Amino acid sequence: MGILDLITLLIFLAAVFTLINITLLKLPSTIGLMAIALSSSVVILILGYFFPPIVVGAEHVIEAFDFKEVLLNVMLNFLLFAGALSVNLKTLLDQKIPVIVLATIGTLLSTFIVGGLMFYAFQIAGKEVDLIYCLLFGALISPTDPIAVLALVQKFGLVKSLEIKIAGESLFNDGVGVVIFLTILGIADPSSRHHGGEEAQIESHTQMITLETGDQTANSNIVQYADYVQHEESAAHAEDEGVSAGDVVMLFVVEVFGGLLLGAFFGFMGFKLLDYIDNDHVELEVLVTLTLVMVGGRVAELIHVSGPLAMVIMGLFIGNEGRSEHLANATGEYVFKFWHLLDEALNAILFILIGLEMIIIAQSFQMEYLTIGGLAIVVVLTARFLGVSIPVVIMELFGVEFEKKSILILTWGGLRGGISVALALSLSDSLPVKDLIVAATYAVVVFSILVQGLTIEKLIKG
Repeated sequence: MGILDLITLLIFLAAVFTLINITLLKLPSTIGLMAIALSSSVVILILGYFFPPIVVGAEHVIEAFDFKEVLLNVMLNFLLFAGALSVNLKTLLDQKIPVIVLATIGTLLSTFIVGGLMFYAFQIAGKEVDLIYCLLFGALISPTDPIAVLALVQKFGLVKSLEIKIAGESLFNDGVGVVIFLTILGIADPSSRHHGGEEAQIESHTQMITLETGDQTANSNIVQYADYVQHEESAAHAEDEGVSAGDVVMLFVVEVFGGLLLGAFFGFMGFKLLDYIDNDHVELEVLVTLTLVMVGGRVAELIHVSGPLAMVIMGLFIGNEGRSEHLANATGEYVFKFWHLLDEALNAILFILIGLEMIIIAQSFQMEYLTIGGLAIVVVLTARFLGVSIPVVIMELFGVEFEKKSILILTWGGLRGGISVALALSLSDSLPVKDLIVAATYAVVVFSILVQGLTIEKLIKG
């Protein structure tokens, strides 16, 4: 199946599932699409019990999408930029202290609380898991998903100040969470920092030897030797290159502030370019914003700074400057509508992929995963409550005002989504606890979207 066939299938499923949701379920699109996709996965797994080729075919199609690659390196930048584009910067700046504190301190608190509690939760489930891997799970599951959160909070008539707190936190804690995840991953698996370069070098040597000898049969021996070299070099790196506290802090600072600066630079340059176009060519304005997202994301990857944070800052800058009097007519009519449409389409595809990913995860399913998943849900909710309530109480002592039921709404409305799943799937297969982390992550995400997403409105209006 080629890439065109895969894209066609995804768009077809998005259209069919959206139609079913609109006509029958009438749920918020995020929840409805994921519920339908999960139901489809269950049906395929049941049919596959009697007709195994059905599951094999479904696995082949889903694996061809490479969920983690599609989301982290393709969709995420577009979704974050589109989400930030719709946020009012002035209102966000009015809530800057709560947003910054919750997105940074709150995410860090949640990461370590989840890690500490999961260390004991795994023991309850009969699994001995090192603390560093528990912290790794805490890092990938702590950020709320801006795509899921933004899709819901704008529909329930929240007080504007509380809505911007939730939306702002979800936009920024995503970038912070990814940085924390990469930092802890570098400690848990030092070889991950070198893996890509070593692989490329080994592949180059392999190709060179093959070309020089002209002996294709020698490839198997070369590959075996390459695997050995890679293993030895990775072990050497793990032993010789210790990670100091200074290294961790520096990585965090560079990733976060580098991403913020890159986003500000591209946002400023983008606005100046839109200003220069002067509404004469609205189609060019759309192409300019697309180019900014794609080039900005690639530059962030190359210079090793936070791409998600860069996209958020760029979206906030262009979105609010683009609504200035000078650009309001054309930009408001075309650019913003284009990105709203793209956001809706990609959002639909994302949550369909999350639901269908169950087919892949189910292949390594063990009964103990049910226990681990249940414990993970309780742990994550507890950590979310503490990660929100502690900063909120401290900020209130310093005169920062919060709305009624803020802690409860921030806790229950802190939905997890595709980013957590993608980060879990991005872990190396050599990591001894990858399957456990993936199972726990998927359980939390499904519970978050379906249960918390369906009941948050009652909490808000109750």
